Amino acid sequence: MEVRITKGKDINLKGFANKKISNFSSSFYSLKPIDFHGLKPKLCVKEGQSVLAGESLFFDKDFAKIQFVSPVSGKIEKIIRGKKRKLLEIVIKATKTNKYKSFNIVGHKNFDIQKLKDLFFASGLWSLIKQRPFSVCADPIKKPKSIFISCFDTAPLAPDYEFIMSGKEKEFQKGIDIISCFCDGQVHLNIKGDSDPDFIKDTQGVQVNKFFGPHPAGNVGIQIHHLDPINKGDVVWVLSLQSILTIGNFFLTGKYKNYKTIALTGSEVKRPSYYNVFQGVNVIELLKGKVKSGNKRVISGNILHGDNINESGYLGFFEDQVTVIPEGNYQELFGWAMPGFNKFSFSRAFLSSLFPKKEVILDTNMHGEERAYVVSGQYEDLVPMDIFPVQLIKSIMVEDVELMEKLGIYEVSPEDFALCEFSCTSKIPVQEILRDGLDLIKKECS
Repeated sequence: MEVRITKGKDINLKGFANKKISNFSSSFYSLKPIDFHGLKPKLCVKEGQSVLAGESLFFDKDFAKIQFVSPVSGKIEKIIRGKKRKLLEIVIKATKTNKYKSFNIVGHKNFDIQKLKDLFFASGLWSLIKQRPFSVCADPIKKPKSIFISCFDTAPLAPDYEFIMSGKEKEFQKGIDIISCFCDGQVHLNIKGDSDPDFIKDTQGVQVNKFFGPHPAGNVGIQIHHLDPINKGDVVWVLSLQSILTIGNFFLTGKYKNYKTIALTGSEVKRPSYYNVFQGVNVIELLKGKVKSGNKRVISGNILHGDNINESGYLGFFEDQVTVIPEGNYQELFGWAMPGFNKFSFSRAFLSSLFPKKEVILDTNMHGEERAYVVSGQYEDLVPMDIFPVQLIKSIMVEDVELMEKLGIYEVSPEDFALCEFSCTSKIPVQEILRDGLDLIKKECS
């Protein structure tokens, strides 16, 4: 199918990664339970304990079979907890040579669904699968009606997945073959409309769909809305391209190798490029000697819905990108009254709108505080869905569950509203509010 999207906006930031890949390994790696929203983790290890790559670090209290495993071999350096002893992070000091826990995959082509599921649970592969609605770790009891894999990303400075996936067709096809066993419906492989990636040309068992248009056309939530909308009671699985590679590699080798290619991007990076790393790499080590001087923010992910990791310093579980931009901790006198040649806006408020293709440098300054939340028509131009975004956010703010359902809460995820938060003149934390609404709906109606 072909889908053409007209709503949305692209943000042309400075700092795209050059198409050059280097290998990088750090001394420390991390696995963060907080990357898996709604998870109730239970520790399996203690500080000082040795672990193999693929060995369990914690499991889900609600479904004890689902294990979350170490990306590398080494010793548990520290276990970090927050308020009320909430488990935040497990840091592993890596060995020089990775040693893997082996899993028995002999005869996996003849495994029934339950045996295949048990292997996914024990090996940590289940953690790679997200479900919609709610954008959480997939429920092992509910069967998905379809599976979605987005082959491109339209977010600012996003990685080029056609470049990343080059030469990995064998692992990709194997991953597709395995994940297809869990679903009687269609496996959707969504590509950018003006591209023809080599890595999918011979891929079997999928439906290839083309998407045209600006960001957020690359968001899987937008793609689901246009191809297979979610209603109450429906479940759709979502996986990233590199998660499919991890699954394929596992069933070729019998080892959990969560090894990925990430893009180091942003205006504050001296030479933006790609790096092969293990999941949970220490980004602060990666950045040594590679960034400009000055006050900056390190983001795991993109600028719209990534996480600030200046303090923790480790790559998020689902992220394939690190962005470094200037910090915006300054005040600007009469900034709104200046011509704004170097300011960026979706409106024509500044003269920079005369140069729409110019690469811009953005910092983290909010340029104002929270204001009255009024209907302005901004959001409707940025969300390519048949919903009323402002009304949905307001229904969440007043916790009207019935109205939230009617307005399409099951179809959305915080990242789908990231552009709204970026452009909001009222400075409303839209993504946080939407996340709270999804949690409420999950609690009340699931």
